[in-house]
Amino acid sequence: MTKIPAPGTPAPAFSLKRDGGGEVSLKDFAGRKLVLYFYPKANTSGCTKEAIAFNGLRQDFEAADTAILGVSADPVAAQDKFKAKYDLAFPLASDEQTEMLSDYGVWVEKSMYGRKYMGIERVTLLIDRDGTVAKVWPKVKVDGHAAEVLAAAQAL
Repeated sequence: MTKIPAPGTPAPAFSLKRDGGGEVSLKDFAGRKLVLYFYPKANTSGCTKEAIAFNGLRQDFEAADTAILGVSADPVAAQDKFKAKYDLAFPLASDEQTEMLSDYGVWVEKSMYGRKYMGIERVTLLIDRDGTVAKVWPKVKVDGHAAEVLAAAQAL
């Protein structure tokens, strides 16, 4: 199993289907900083709270020359509904085949009520203008997280 990329290492390249149709790739963000955040499932309480928090700070992220991209294994149709419902102003990408999620080490075995299953670990990466991982937040706790990521982006 692949591990989460460590700070100082190149971010793995990816190309994924995105909300609204089309694709989004790591190379689309070349020359800008990128907040790449992974969330388990659209329209669940924690994922909704996290998306709303990032969206609420999007102008501050823009001022710090930092793009935001959310990724889950939800189908594009679910991403479209999630984005529209909460008026999210950043792209959401879909990795139903979990290849990119595996490359980033966030597709992991989880356990709930004694049942084991594969799912997405809530992880955020800050990628610098050159495509190098600058900072990683593993096992994210949603409260205050977007503001902490913003501070790191502003300092980068």
